[in-house]
Amino acid sequence: MNNRILSLLSVMALAGSAAAEVAYEFAPNFITPPPGKETIGNGHGEIAVDSAGNIYVSVQEANAGIQVYGKDGKFIKALPLPPTLHGFVIRKYGDGEHLYAAVLGEQKVVKYNLDGTVVMTIPTSEFPADKVGKGLKLTNCDVAPNGDIYVVDGYGQSFIFVFSAEGKFKSVFGGPGEPLKLANAHKIFIDRRFEPARVMICDRGHKRMLHTQLDGTFIGEIATEMRNPSSASFHGDLMCVAEIAGNVSVWDKDNKRVADLGTSPKPTNTPGIEPKDWQQGVVTSPHGITFDNDGNILETEWNKWGRVLRWNLKK
Repeated sequence: MNNRILSLLSVMALAGSAAAEVAYEFAPNFITPPPGKETIGNGHGEIAVDSAGNIYVSVQEANAGIQVYGKDGKFIKALPLPPTLHGFVIRKYGDGEHLYAAVLGEQKVVKYNLDGTVVMTIPTSEFPADKVGKGLKLTNCDVAPNGDIYVVDGYGQSFIFVFSAEGKFKSVFGGPGEPLKLANAHKIFIDRRFEPARVMICDRGHKRMLHTQLDGTFIGEIATEMRNPSSASFHGDLMCVAEIAGNVSVWDKDNKRVADLGTSPKPTNTPGIEPKDWQQGVVTSPHGITFDNDGNILETEWNKWGRVLRWNLKK
């Protein structure tokens, strides 16, 4: 079978135990663009899946901030959310499932119902004035088990802000100084594979991923010398990562790389690769990523035309 269609990597288990395998098969042309469009549209955001299996993809176009697709990849509707929405997650907390988003162009965080109705807004004025003055550029957020909302200033100074579930400022950590020394901390996620949960930081400027405790205390680096990690998602003990310079990787809970998917022969990081130059199963600039509810991987790219790729877990 063509190696662009099947990506298979044997996972070396811990010493003294048997080898396991994690295998994924590329699913070509999974997403069907909205009616009248050849591609989904300008992409510079994120992708997520709700508990029903519906797929949400952000695009930078008016009245289509997030496109919603069914489990079969067929277009359902567009939610007219802000076109500069950069990073978002879908999480269950309190009264149900909501979409939490960082709106880069307006420097705010918004909690939405899944129909796009605004539930809560954390405006720029809720952030510490001394950090706002340094040029706030919010890129992503996530929700801790207790409902606290973590927000990263990934295109600014890489500070990570913590707000209560009600949107009130609590604390801040990270930034370019000691001890984390972050640079372009593009997206952060709450890693619930561990107890207690941790903060996982895509420190794109340093080509690494790292863990901290929920209070920001450094735990350790997960990986270094990556192709600029931009986003991540979790399923069971696995984590998949979008590396914007041309790779999708999968990691186990022991921080071991267990698969590489869609690897570009040479590093990439541009939105200008036209559809005529796309190759099946080969990524261009991975920007957002998610597992679906069955452990399959969906990746969205930083691309003017917009592109979503899928790899199915082979069982």
